Amino acid sequence: MAFEFIILVFGAIVLFLALGAIKVIYQYERGVLFTLGKFSGTLEPGLRVVIPILQTFSVADMRTRVIVVPPQETITKDNVSVKVNAVLYFRIVDAPASLIKVTNFMYATSQLAQTTMRNVVGSITLDELLTQRETTSQKIKDLVAQMTGSWGIKVEDVELRDVELPDDMKRIMAKAAEAERLKQAVIIRSEGDAAAAEKVMKAASIMSSTPGALHLRTLQSLNDVASDPSNTVKFFIPFDVIRPYEGYEQPDKKVKK
Repeated sequence: MAFEFIILVFGAIVLFLALGAIKVIYQYERGVLFTLGKFSGTLEPGLRVVIPILQTFSVADMRTRVIVVPPQETITKDNVSVKVNAVLYFRIVDAPASLIKVTNFMYATSQLAQTTMRNVVGSITLDELLTQRETTSQKIKDLVAQMTGSWGIKVEDVELRDVELPDDMKRIMAKAAEAERLKQAVIIRSEGDAAAAEKVMKAASIMSSTPGALHLRTLQSLNDVASDPSNTVKFFIPFDVIRPYEGYEQPDKKVKK
């Protein structure tokens, strides 16, 4: 009985170890295998066997990850205090490097992105930050990618989300924008007045060079005014109106006997 019990226990231990040696790696994962503490290979997706006690493995998720870079307060090149936050997209392309060369790649990447964003924003002016977001984002992405490349990480994109300005700077920018709108309105109105004056001058030149044109225009104006019987209008008749009648003599009337 004792021997059978020992065999049963031994069989149970072997079965437990055999089951523990079977590992499943999902399609979006890669396994990093260590034999006696040394890196010995990468496990591809599927059913894999890991020798208990002698071998261990860690799993690296190869999917794209998102890090929200918290707001960072910094001073731009033209001495304006701003708060900027961003979103960073990255993924692991080298599973062994992401586990061996850095302790916590998520934390390390987040801290690197914060420091890089402060440095980049501090090297440009406020106007460049507001009008060239894509260029600024690309600079941050390139700098972060240079460091994280050795960690087996590929930075896919960096997007600046919000740029928070001090209240006094917001008021200054609002006044500047209002002044610019007024300037554009004055320019447009001046251009319209100049175009209208040019048209009026052209019309006056044509009317002055055409006999009877001014007389017809006067009659047309009288007709427009007379369309409303409630209007009472006083006006002076220019000499041009009676010029067509210069030299006209009324014929003598014959007196009938």
